[in-house]
Amino acid sequence: MHIVAAPDKFRGTATAAQVARAIVLAAEQSGATADAAPMADGGEGTLEVVGGANRTTTVTGPLGDSVEASWRLHRHTAVIEMAQASGLALVGGAEGNDPLGATTYGTGELIEAALERGARRVLVGVGGSATTDGGLGALRALYPTQRLKGVDLAVACDVRTRFTDAAELFGPQKGASASQVELLRRRLERLSQVYAETYGVEVGGLEGSGAAGGLAGGLACVGAELCNGFELLAEEVDLYDRIEQADLVVTGEGALDATSLQGKVVGGVGEMAAAAGVPVLTIVGRVDGEAAPACGELVSLSERFGVEEAMSDTVGLVGRVVLEHLGP
Repeated sequence: MHIVAAPDKFRGTATAAQVARAIVLAAEQSGATADAAPMADGGEGTLEVVGGANRTTTVTGPLGDSVEASWRLHRHTAVIEMAQASGLALVGGAEGNDPLGATTYGTGELIEAALERGARRVLVGVGGSATTDGGLGALRALYPTQRLKGVDLAVACDVRTRFTDAAELFGPQKGASASQVELLRRRLERLSQVYAETYGVEVGGLEGSGAAGGLAGGLACVGAELCNGFELLAEEVDLYDRIEQADLVVTGEGALDATSLQGKVVGGVGEMAAAAGVPVLTIVGRVDGEAAPACGELVSLSERFGVEEAMSDTVGLVGRVVLEHLGP
């Protein structure tokens, strides 16, 4: 038997790579061969999917302090996680953030660094941001933006949110009060008008343009293609071809809910496996709501082993479930 291990991260307990490794070890212990293919949807873990960071650049953090941002460059293709430069985790979460002042300037600096080192293709993963600046900071760092001509710039979006909706949907998660959310919404509305006048791009109508507080929309104004994050990364690592060679696919994530089947990793892997005629085992930390994946057997670690153990030994329990599934 050959198994493809294609999980997302279990947020707060295990990275996608750690989970994939546990699946591979369990498969090998049972006598199977296995292929580790940790996945992401454009948010945290994007760098991990393509092989990990091999560069570090000092850039401007979300609140103006210098931060060391990791990124990847390989064969003229750069991969950037905007959270490395402009992420909420860099300011200690919502409590430490300034939702009105947080900027994507450092993400623009990372893109610039990639161009200076010869990148002709740049993939930007945009999850986990501290910002709702509509990408204005990034565009200022990239000025004059004519330097982007001839560059293949792709944004791996982890949400479908439109530009001006970003403030209401995600502002509170970044520390914004109700009044600040309204200010951010008005600012994005005005910025969309400025972008239309300056670049001739109506960002408000673009699906995914609100990702990372509108960074995706700002980059779209200078020629970026907004892509479904999972689909973009799956193509990057030839996931479908790898699944076609498998007898079983194992995927999973920390919390399964209704959005998991809407362009996210679990749903995307399940669709690929179904198209290839390969069965799927889905292992999750917990199931929220009434979600029931149309992608094979589902195991909730919290339900089977209890919440405490599921949180404290995620990787070990994933391996145990795989061993039990494969049998003697």
